[in-house]
Parts: sequence; C-alpha cells; structure tokens
Amino acid sequence: MPHCPSKSVSETLTVTHSQRDITELLTIHGLAPRRSFGQNFVCDPNTVRRIARMANVGPTDHVIEIGAGLGSLSLALAETGARITAIEIDHGIAPVLRDVVKHVNNVNVIVGDALELDWSELIAPGSSAVVVANLPYNVATPLVADLLDTVPSISRFVVMVQKEVALRLASVAGSSDYGAVSVKVAYWATARILGDVPPSVFVPRPKVTSSIIEITRRTEPAVGPHIEPQQLFRIVRTAFGQRRKMLRRSLATMTTAEIFAQADVSPEARPEELDVHQWGRLATAIEENRRQSPVEK
Repeated sequence: MPHCPSKSVSETLTVTHSQRDITELLTIHGLAPRRSFGQNFVCDPNTVRRIARMANVGPTDHVIEIGAGLGSLSLALAETGARITAIEIDHGIAPVLRDVVKHVNNVNVIVGDALELDWSELIAPGSSAVVVANLPYNVATPLVADLLDTVPSISRFVVMVQKEVALRLASVAGSSDYGAVSVKVAYWATARILGDVPPSVFVPRPKVTSSIIEITRRTEPAVGPHIEPQQLFRIVRTAFGQRRKMLRRSLATMTTAEIFAQADVSPEARPEELDVHQWGRLATAIEENRRQSPVEK
C-alpha cells in the first residue's frame, strides 16, 4: 500500500488514515497500541470506506462507534452524513481522537467503557442507533451479546471482528462453530458475514483474518413471547458447557424423558444440533414442568 505524504495532525482531518498517519500519530503523542484494550488500528482508507458503505447509513441515522481509536473509521463514517458517537476507552488515545475529528461537526467523542456506559443516555428515548465499529478483539463477543440483551434501541450492528468470532456469531445449528452465543444471536437477531479483511490493513498487524458481520435485530425474538430469555440462555449455556455429551446427560438435573417428548427434542441430541426454535420448545417444557412440580427437579 503506497504511503501518503507526511501530514500534521490538523491536516489528517479531511481524509482517513494511512499506515504512515497511524504511525506518526502514535509517535508524536508517545503512544503505542495496548494489548489490554485489544487495539489494532485500521490503516487502510479503502477498508474503512468499505465498512461505511456496508453500514448503509446516512444523515438521518445515529451511528455509535465502539473503540474509535485514532479515528480512521470515524472519518469514513462522518463522510456519510450520519451523526456519529465515537466511544473510546483509552484515556491516552482519546485526546488524539478528539483532535483528529475536531473540525468534523457530526462526530462526538465519548471517553468510557462501552460495557459500563448508560446507553439510555447515548440513545434518545424512542429512537434507534446502528453500531458500526472495528471492535476490540478482546471484548467483541461479550459486548455484542450484552448489547443484544440490554439495549433494544440498537437496531443493527455492522462490525469488524476476528473471523472465528464472526463465524460463531453467524453460525447455524449443525455447524462446528455453533455455540451458546450463536443461539443468543439467533434469538434476538439475524446475522450474516459480509466479507473478510486481511491482517495487512491493521497497525499492529494481527495474526488472524478479520470479518465484517451484520447483525440485524428482529422486531420480535425468534421464540416466545412466553419464554424468559435469560432462562433460555441459562439452559443453552449449561448444555454447551458439556457440548460433547447428549442432552439427557448435560441437562440431567433439569429434564426428564417426558420433557424431551413434550418438546419434541431427542434426548440423544447434542447441543449443536438444536436450532433456536428447538431450544425454545425445550426451555418451555422445562419451565412448565418446573411450575407443575412442587420440588424442582
């Protein structure tokens, strides 16, 4: 990738960052990528503009970017005209990010941990937002899962994560990548992988390929509404905690042969064989049995 001519911080405001820009910003401010925050900064303008295009957002949209870093994706998203809330946890990086976007009137920087912020203050009541981000590798899975559980005003995610994480988030029953988080995503949303991103577009360069994934929240959960989601997810986690065992063994303390029959689920099945609808039937049967029994099995 050809390097752009060296630029001052103020001169980087109208374009997205090249590899040289990222290196210079870090050097000028005495900073380095922090492994504890899972920092891998995108240094390819084509990649960030590709993500912005895939996000399909415009002036009427509120976009929340988690892990904004040095602003590569922030600048590309700003070009769409959307209102951008850029969240950055690193107090060393945040002032540089603010300087990078200070002349961009549709980007607002917030310093904080996305897992701990009050999202009801970030997204106005009655409105929605789209999360578009190069998610830090170390928190991508719990972050997406937590936001699906707790922030219904997020209508969609278009995020870049490790390829293996994307496969788990988007996989279907029967796949080797299918797990408890796959069921959670399928309960709340639909998911599809939009494309892969090579390690060469990051500073520092990771050892793995990344993928861009789109997760679109359903208007109603896939199963229910009588099913309590956290009870469903607890059953799913218990089974996948012993994924090589048949369900009659991994869920022995919760189930009986009658419960499996009621749910029309084979007790010899393993957890990766059940789709979200089968998990919903099994959770319903377990709960109905619990209510009818004076002593919880």
